[in-house]
Amino acid sequence: MHSHSTSLGAQPMSRRSLMLGLAASTVAVGIGTAFAEPAVAAAAAAAPTGGGTRLVPVNRIGVQLFSIRDKVNELGFRAVFEELADIGYSEVEFAGYTQGQVGAITPQQIRQLLDDNGLRAVGTHLSLSQLGNDLANQIDIAHTLGMPHIGTANAPSNNNTVAGYLAAAESFNSWGEQASAAGLKLYQHNHQGEFRFATDDPSQRLYDIFLDNTDPKHVYLEMDVYWAYVGQYLYPGFEPIDYVTAHPRRYPLLHLKDGKTNTAATNGYDIIEFGAGNLPYQSFLSQLRDRGQRFGIYEQDNAGSSAVPPNPVNSLGNARRSYESIAALRG
Repeated sequence: MHSHSTSLGAQPMSRRSLMLGLAASTVAVGIGTAFAEPAVAAAAAAAPTGGGTRLVPVNRIGVQLFSIRDKVNELGFRAVFEELADIGYSEVEFAGYTQGQVGAITPQQIRQLLDDNGLRAVGTHLSLSQLGNDLANQIDIAHTLGMPHIGTANAPSNNNTVAGYLAAAESFNSWGEQASAAGLKLYQHNHQGEFRFATDDPSQRLYDIFLDNTDPKHVYLEMDVYWAYVGQYLYPGFEPIDYVTAHPRRYPLLHLKDGKTNTAATNGYDIIEFGAGNLPYQSFLSQLRDRGQRFGIYEQDNAGSSAVPPNPVNSLGNARRSYESIAALRG
């Protein structure tokens, strides 16, 4: 539990000031292992692909705070942001703006903590009701936080018919126009269910109905790569990467969530820290031609309750090891 208790004070300034300097700079794309923390350098050196291009530029590695929600709740945004900056993360995707036991905090105060730690807000997960009933307010919060995207991790609709998904596409088009008018991009994050077939037309995949009937100028997608592979396992007939390569500009965000094959599990995979699974990330990311243009966001739903032995259970420990594995990926 205490493996990183000293890191909050031991080295964050040098690492954080380095990240601050790199945050707005494409120099970060080419940063070598010479400047990396020893663990990162060692991981990079051990990467099977050795040299080659970084598959996820270091100034594009983010974290979905849902992964470390227990720490946000227990320690608050300030301590968590300090630790994330020390690890090397550049971006944060929100899953709510509250910090549990630590007490009330405003979006303005959160923005100050982001700026203090050289972090950028890249997106947020809202509910469908927040998009439908509170969009103007949510856009204001996004502007305060300086984030370019707002989105949802909800399925577009719980009505898995063709008509249900067509109606959902219309709602997203309307919300997306409002987001675009405010200078933001609206996005939808998939789970496995969106890849099933319409209950009233087994020839139509729900995800395709949504993609084909939303306006590419106003509605974007955040592919959760893990859930896309679960979708492929449960509802075969597609390759996750094909969606991104066919519509590269529609996928400004990717969730880098790792999975390990488990044929005894309903989903065919178990969620695990990044680098400990066997999803084909090296191959997947190597097929992207515009790597520096999108954000790679680490997410691990069970980071607060699981760890690969002999590591202790600690969501920030999972976040640290996952960052090192993402930073070490080479094409």
